[in-house]
Amino acid sequence: MIKQDVVIIGAGAAGLMCAIEAAKRDRKVLLLDHANKPGKKILMSGGGRCNFTNNNINFENYISHNPHFCKSALSQYTQWDFIHLVEQYNIPYHEKTLGQLFCDNKSKDILHMLLAECEKYDVKIQLNTTVKRIEKKGDHHYILDVDNEQLCCASLVIASGGLSIPTMGASSFGYHVAKQFDVKVWPTRAGLVPFTLAGKQKEKLTPLSGISTNAVISCGKQHFAENILLTHRGLSGPGILQISSYWKPNQDIEINLVPGDNLFDCFIQAQQTESKITVQTLLSRYVPKRLVTILLDPFMGQQTIGSLFDKDAERLAKLFHQWTIKPSGTEGYRTAEVTLGGVDCDAISSKTMEAKGISGLYFIGEVLDVTGWLGGYNFQWAWSSGWVSGQVV
Repeated sequence: MIKQDVVIIGAGAAGLMCAIEAAKRDRKVLLLDHANKPGKKILMSGGGRCNFTNNNINFENYISHNPHFCKSALSQYTQWDFIHLVEQYNIPYHEKTLGQLFCDNKSKDILHMLLAECEKYDVKIQLNTTVKRIEKKGDHHYILDVDNEQLCCASLVIASGGLSIPTMGASSFGYHVAKQFDVKVWPTRAGLVPFTLAGKQKEKLTPLSGISTNAVISCGKQHFAENILLTHRGLSGPGILQISSYWKPNQDIEINLVPGDNLFDCFIQAQQTESKITVQTLLSRYVPKRLVTILLDPFMGQQTIGSLFDKDAERLAKLFHQWTIKPSGTEGYRTAEVTLGGVDCDAISSKTMEAKGISGLYFIGEVLDVTGWLGGYNFQWAWSSGWVSGQVV
């Protein structure tokens, strides 16, 4: 039997951070993963440039049944702490939009930094490894059947992630471990994911595939002001991905296609200054022309601005400020960036990530019921939850 102080299952962002911090404390750390490479999601994130954190981290940027749970970890290890680590390794980066920080070069810069830290502190990484069984013996004693050997450890950390992007090795392993130890698991669903459309809506919008525009997207009380993209399946783009985490089946979403202006006022002003232009011409100044053509009745589109009654202007303004769509669903875990739901945070210590009443068992990262917005928030949760667990395992 091979003895370790700490065994971490999952060599992603959270697992790597936990391993580094635990090893700094002279703990003997073994990091396991069933994949053939560590940090696969890190490499593919941010279009290959890794949106590794955000300047504007706040607990309100996270979704959880316990919305206050993430506060402690995020305050113990902040975005500025991770940025400091990035700068220590002289990794060039830039702010894109809305506080999002990306590597100037490639995502591998971040992964190489984490692996260098692992090597520096003698973390052992074992890949292509399947954990077949976990057994708890006494207060601080876990036995793992791993392929053709047995491991023994005092602290066991589950950093196996969620169900998003199964081609990257996503699995339900962490949820099974939680259930084995009677830790509640909230139902899961895909988050930060494109919407699909069906029937007449899809038939109508499919020809517009590739068109993007800035908008304000709303669902219930939540809204985001970001870009949307029409696809051959439905709707995507940052704004759509953001709102998808708040959307429930059969709900409508509302899209303001002209977020910076009041269209009714624009119509009234145009009646004074250029009354002979057509409605379609005016609207095409604010909304992509092909989208205007699809949404607008052809007869109304050819009317001159000067011929519009106020009620017509009001109706047109409402159509483009409150474009309502009912998605048929989402593209699911196949393209989702995150998994909503997961291990119940009420069963976990927010200060250490240890399962309450189960000494030596920890859950970190995406396996927990903590889901961040698009824009580096989920990586920061991985760094923060990994770091705090690494101080105590």
